[in-house]
Amino acid sequence: MTPRWVWIVLGAALAAILALAVIFPHQMVSPGDLQPAHASLQQDCFACHDAFRGAAPERCVKCHAVADIGRRTTKGAPIAWSRIPPFHEALLQQNCMACHTDHPRPRLTRNLTLAFDHQLLKPELRARCATCHTPPKDDLHRGVTGSCAQCHATTAWKPASFDHDRYFSLASPHDTTCSTCHTGGAYRAYTCYGCHEHQPARIEAEHREEGVRGDIQDCARCHRSADEHEAGERRGRRSGGDDDDGLPVGVTLR
Repeated sequence: MTPRWVWIVLGAALAAILALAVIFPHQMVSPGDLQPAHASLQQDCFACHDAFRGAAPERCVKCHAVADIGRRTTKGAPIAWSRIPPFHEALLQQNCMACHTDHPRPRLTRNLTLAFDHQLLKPELRARCATCHTPPKDDLHRGVTGSCAQCHATTAWKPASFDHDRYFSLASPHDTTCSTCHTGGAYRAYTCYGCHEHQPARIEAEHREEGVRGDIQDCARCHRSADEHEAGERRGRRSGGDDDDGLPVGVTLR
């Protein structure tokens, strides 16, 4: 049997907790101060919460009309400029707490960010990244066609899953930094002369010995496997029918 004094201590502790909750409800129950925009609701928990159920999205949309998010304030005033793309109408369900929170707690790290789950978006919008994101304008992406999802994932934007082997194998010893071959930030151009002991005149002479003439600056067109002695993986063919010999455009055998 539990000693009587144990029940007395537990009862006293429970009574003290209940008394403090009644006298100091905010300090005892609230997990922290609200966001500045919600400061007027500091003492009105039920403005956002249902009893014993937590915050309810239906309470949010009473002030934040979904169609106005990013366009108008809660008072109806137009927003001249906003960092919030107006995409909330394209969400599969209006579950505000899936992305938003209040009562901010102290951050343990400086760069604490909330990951947005793109699965909340309707399928037709998931493929249109530029609806919310500014398209990149660097040399690597300039002129690129297709979907961002071919290289990027919505769960982790970096690193990209670009398949470099489609163009040139990065197997050792070619597993190096991008800038080694793509100098000056020009990713649509490259050079093999940065680290190889290749001189244009010497390379041209060696190719001439093998009967290969023409434009030999684009090494990856023939040596995609990164093996200088293997030239079987070629990216293009000269037009002209069966006499092409499978050679890249601009390269001929003589």
